[in-house]
Amino acid sequence: MNKKWEYYVSDDEKINKISNKFNVSKLLAKILINREIESDEQIKVFLNPTRNDFYDPFLMPDMEIAVNRIIKAIQSNEKVVIYGDYDVDGITSTTVLKKFLAERGLDVGYYIPNRLEEGYGLNKEAIQDIIDKNYTLMITVDCGISGVEEIELCNKLGIDTIITDHHEQLEELPRALAVIDAKRKDNKYPFRGLAGCGVVFKLIQAISIKLGLDNKEYLKYLDIVCVGTISDIVPLVDENRVIAKLGLMLIAQTKNIGLKTLIIESGYKKIDSNTISFGIAPRINACGRMGYQNEALNLFLTNNIEEAREITSKLNKYNIERQAKEKEIFEQAISKLEKEDVEKLNSIVLCGDNWHHGVIGIVASKIAEKFFKPTILICFDKDEGKGSGRSLPGFDLHEALVKSSKYLEKYGGHEMAVGVSLKKDMYNDFKKKFEEIAISQNVKDILPVIRIDGIITSKDITKETVKEIQKLEPFGEKNKTPIFVYKNLKIDSIRALSEGKHLKLTLKDDNLLINAIGFNLGHLSEEYTLGDKIDVAGVLEINNFGNQEIVQINIKDIMKSI
Repeated sequence: MNKKWEYYVSDDEKINKISNKFNVSKLLAKILINREIESDEQIKVFLNPTRNDFYDPFLMPDMEIAVNRIIKAIQSNEKVVIYGDYDVDGITSTTVLKKFLAERGLDVGYYIPNRLEEGYGLNKEAIQDIIDKNYTLMITVDCGISGVEEIELCNKLGIDTIITDHHEQLEELPRALAVIDAKRKDNKYPFRGLAGCGVVFKLIQAISIKLGLDNKEYLKYLDIVCVGTISDIVPLVDENRVIAKLGLMLIAQTKNIGLKTLIIESGYKKIDSNTISFGIAPRINACGRMGYQNEALNLFLTNNIEEAREITSKLNKYNIERQAKEKEIFEQAISKLEKEDVEKLNSIVLCGDNWHHGVIGIVASKIAEKFFKPTILICFDKDEGKGSGRSLPGFDLHEALVKSSKYLEKYGGHEMAVGVSLKKDMYNDFKKKFEEIAISQNVKDILPVIRIDGIITSKDITKETVKEIQKLEPFGEKNKTPIFVYKNLKIDSIRALSEGKHLKLTLKDDNLLINAIGFNLGHLSEEYTLGDKIDVAGVLEINNFGNQEIVQINIKDIMKSI
């Protein structure tokens, strides 16, 4: 599939100014400008964030009310419960708040809904269970902003509620005692992009300030908050950048036995955003996806090394289960697509009986990426269907569901990811309508875009360049790993690896030989041959091979040189 290379506009005057003032290379200065990090203060905090770079937590809506109510609960030794979520953000949020309050002398209960049986967010059955256990204060983490009816039930039954969330506010705000969410319409907090665990971090920071505690009493939880922040794919800029950067340093020496055990068992040696995104997050999320949400929480809460090892072993098992289910559904979906002319389709809507709806979102994402078409997968249990959808930039998936809502029982989400439920007899009509919407929005004209940070030459193929770029770690949303273009390279060798899946090349620029790898680009070995002149778009990285450190290009795309 053709990809569009989009180059950031270069401003030499700005580049030179930043390069000289902050003693960084022009390449690094250009990347900072590309990320819209241009002011002296922004650059200082981005490159070297400190514990002094956190905003005043009391700028968040309702923070003062929440803090006073929680301190009252601590002083009165009330029965308090945390209502969380089953993903990494929810699990880390629950962990941090429960541990912090326990150190203040409060033995806090918790409730994590089962993804397969209850779904996301507050539900009335769970609220009733909490009421029956005589809790007097419920604090939600990573959920609650849309729980208008459930909070009304709490009010009716006499339990106080504090909502901490980071999702968008609906038209009506729940009538909780306090609603702490920087995405409230009346928000004045300087940064709207915190994860759920980031909001909890601000809450414990505020409580610490109010109680006159040492800063370390809340800062020591940055390792767990960092895991939730990176895993939740929130923008890793501004205050999230401070959380992630400082948190990664703390993870390297974490005192959380469960987290330390999980890192060791994941096999990752270097502590960076990849360790969290690909080593930690999938294992924690697998618990929620497979219906074992409490295991992940217990891992972070335990102080027993043997228990941590035992739970970690279970997490690895659940992750393998998740991968197997995912592979099975993916293969079935591809088989169904082979019976359709996928090239002629503008969208993909597929269904299967008894597909595991805890993993179909991941499969939908893989199919959307493979065919570059908005994709919705639906699993039917008799007449009831539940589905997950993933989109591509330029096609608003949520808006498409609004336009086809008469065929759906329920739906929700945002531009890039949605959840749906529908009756089986509505499936074909929905599929037809969704395709019509995709056609009307010219989905076939949307090309995958690679944002190019700059053009590099032989002088940039050094370990020093790569190590300087690593100053921008952790990479993630809004701070993507920089991609560069190297032009007019001659193919010196080319072959496919792993049964044709990956691409291995050596490329020549005069007398310089450059190693290159292209994951999932093995098919290109049939399109290019020795001696071809090519331009490559890719990431500069160091390949630790044996005892050697070799700079290589991790290729994202190739085109013939003009």
